[in-house]
Amino acid sequence: MAEEPPGAWFGFGFCGFGQAPGPGRGRQVHSPEPLQAGVDIRRVSASWSYTAFVTRGGRLELSGSASGAAGGCRDAWASEGLLVVLRAGLGSGALLQAWAPGSALRGEPLWAQNVVLEAEGEDDPGSEAQAGRLPLLPCARAYVSPRPPFYRPLAPELRVRQLQLGAEHALLLDAAGQVFSWGGGRHGQLGHGTLEAELEPRPLEALQGLAMAEVAAGGWHSVCVSETGDIYIWGWNESGQLALPTRSLAEDGETVAREATGVNADGSQVKRMAGDEDGAPASFIAVQPFPALLDLPLGSDAIKASCGSRHTAVVTRTGDLYTWGWGKYGQLGHEDTSSWDRPHRVEYFVDKQLQVKAITCGPWNTYVYAVEKGKS
Repeated sequence: MAEEPPGAWFGFGFCGFGQAPGPGRGRQVHSPEPLQAGVDIRRVSASWSYTAFVTRGGRLELSGSASGAAGGCRDAWASEGLLVVLRAGLGSGALLQAWAPGSALRGEPLWAQNVVLEAEGEDDPGSEAQAGRLPLLPCARAYVSPRPPFYRPLAPELRVRQLQLGAEHALLLDAAGQVFSWGGGRHGQLGHGTLEAELEPRPLEALQGLAMAEVAAGGWHSVCVSETGDIYIWGWNESGQLALPTRSLAEDGETVAREATGVNADGSQVKRMAGDEDGAPASFIAVQPFPALLDLPLGSDAIKASCGSRHTAVVTRTGDLYTWGWGKYGQLGHEDTSSWDRPHRVEYFVDKQLQVKAITCGPWNTYVYAVEKGKS
C-alpha cells in the first residue's frame, strides 16, 4: 500500500530569537509560513524564546535562543527553565532526560530516569504528526515540572489520558473524560468558581457528566473540548482569549462588533464592568471562574485546542482553524497584529485548500500541521 502523502508544519507569531519560522520582519510573522523541515517534523513544542522539533527519524532540533540537536528522540517538551527529552531505550523502555535549555544538549543532563512505555509505539516519532504527550510521562502516573521537584507523581487512582501545564496551574483529563485542575487560581483558571488555589487535582464539578476529549492550558486560562465537539473555556480574559467581551480591546478599538449568539455563559459568576452612566451597561468580562460554553461560527464542532499565553486556537472537525485573543506578534495568523475577542477563522489554510490536523501554541506563537484536502 502506498504511504499517505505527508502534510507540513507551518508557524506564525513571535520569532524574536530567530526561532522557526523566523526571522520575520520586526521579530514577528503575521501569516502562516511553511517550516523549512515541515514535512519531516512529527512533534513541536514551543517555549517563549525557543522551539523544539522532533523529526520522523527521531532527531531533535532546537531553534531560537537554545540550539543543539540529538538523535534517538521520541518526544520533547520545551519551557524556559527546562527542556525535557524522551529518548528511545531498549525494548519497551525509554530514557527521560531534563536539560538546561542553554546546554545545547551537551554534557550531563540535570536529571535522568528510565521509564517504561505503556503501549507499543507510544510516543513513536513515526506516528501521526501531533503535539506530544509530555509533560505527562509515558507511564501516565507522573509528570515533569519546569521547577523542582522535576518528577511529580500523580495519585494511583487517576487514570490519566492528558496533562497540560499553564503558567501557574495544571489541567488533567482522565480516561473517563473527566477534567481535574490544581495550582494557582487567582485568574479563575482552575474553573471551580473561586480565585483560590488548589494543592491537589480537583474535579471540575461544572463539567461532571460531560465527557471531554481534550484539554489545553494557557498562561492563565483553560479550554476543553467535549467528545461531541463543544468548547468550554474559563479563566483570565484580559486579551479576549476566552472569546468573551473585554474592556482592553474595546478601549483600544481593536475588537469587532460581537454577534448576539456568540457565547452562553451558563449563569457563571464573572467580573463585570459598567459602561457609560447615561447608557446601557457594557458587559466586559475580566475573569470567568466557571467553564463557559463557546459556540464557533457556523455551528462548527471542535476536535483539538491549544492555548498560548493569552491566545487560543481550535481545530474543527472539517479541518478549519479558528484563533482569538492577543495578536500583537501575529500569533493569530490573520495577516496583522489585531487582537480578537471572538473566534476568527484563519483564511490562509482555506485559500490554500489545506486541512488542519494538529495545533500547538507557544506563549506568543502558533504551529500548525496541515495536509492537502482529500489526502488526509
